[in-house]
Amino acid sequence: MEHGSEILLSLFVIFVAAQVGAEIAQRLKMPGVVGEIAAGCAIGPSLLGWIHPAEALDVLAEIGVVLLLFSVGLETRLDEMKRVGRSALFVGMLGVIIPFVLGSLWAHGSGFDWAKSLFVAAAFVATSAGITARVLQELGVMQREESRVILGAAVIDDILAMLLLGVVTAMQTGESLQLGKIVIILCEAVGFVAVIALLGTRVMRRRSHWLEVPVNPLSPLTLALALCLGLAYLSTQFGLAAIIGAFLAGMIASETRQRETLEHQTQPLLALLTPFFFVMTGSKIELAQLADAGTLLTLALITVIAIVSKLLGGFLGALALGRRGALIVGVGMVPRGEVGVVIASLGLAAGVFSAHLYALIVAMSLLTSIVTPPMLAALFREKAADA
Repeated sequence: MEHGSEILLSLFVIFVAAQVGAEIAQRLKMPGVVGEIAAGCAIGPSLLGWIHPAEALDVLAEIGVVLLLFSVGLETRLDEMKRVGRSALFVGMLGVIIPFVLGSLWAHGSGFDWAKSLFVAAAFVATSAGITARVLQELGVMQREESRVILGAAVIDDILAMLLLGVVTAMQTGESLQLGKIVIILCEAVGFVAVIALLGTRVMRRRSHWLEVPVNPLSPLTLALALCLGLAYLSTQFGLAAIIGAFLAGMIASETRQRETLEHQTQPLLALLTPFFFVMTGSKIELAQLADAGTLLTLALITVIAIVSKLLGGFLGALALGRRGALIVGVGMVPRGEVGVVIASLGLAAGVFSAHLYALIVAMSLLTSIVTPPMLAALFREKAADA
């Protein structure tokens, strides 16, 4: 019972801190997600120590980001994604290749052997779809072409990043890397996304009335959430992040005639659960590991590498949208967020990362997540003013 009361107190502290942080950020003309991440840093173990790692909190954070990506999918139609497919493919591929090359060169230059350098570089690769999606929602620009390219590229980016992570992990354990096995993994991941997106949306267009068959007036929402959780789990079985399955579930549900109702009904769930994800992301950094000037200089260097590499990949891949549109896409691909934190955690558990390197990678992931929202908001405002 005592443990349960401690969890409830942590939930209260996290939720209130998220609201206060978001309010302060919005009053400073920044997206609320910036304040929520900063609030996590403040109340986490490194500063105030009001919250500590707990499985229940991580589960809530995972549910929060899954629901966030489901709601993003609800605002994304497959036909719209197809129109930006070429640009999204280029952005996704270049957004993996350039950060991976630059990250591995930095790590090797810092004294790591090539096998460990490639693992370190994997933390530079994957974009945090959750953070960028939240910012795009707050800005009300989900229907913009640049936003669709960013989201499409994030899906492609995730597929490639998960494949890459599997390869570099095998290199740490000494497993032999067979080209045929890599190709099979890639085909499974791509096939899963393609089949679910194409077949799922086609079935839903013709059979959306199934959502209204149960007597429960909330049945469209409950069935859509069941689809969300089911596909989130299924995507993990294909080596992808759960948020990809959630995004696909939302995209399928967007084809129903209940789309606007579902968007309205999910808002209270998002208001309750998504703050836990962003606060917990901010709470995972150990500030004590960043206390000396040399470490801060290293952090500045790898953060610049992380920002420039993603910005360059996104910009070059989206040039078909014009220079301003390509710059927006490049900035939208910058945040590493929870993805970088997860890879850093895997590196720490595998003995590849020291506590010092872990803190650097996590701090880099969070810094890219904090600097991106205001940059993205400013670029969208400038483009709207020029229009």
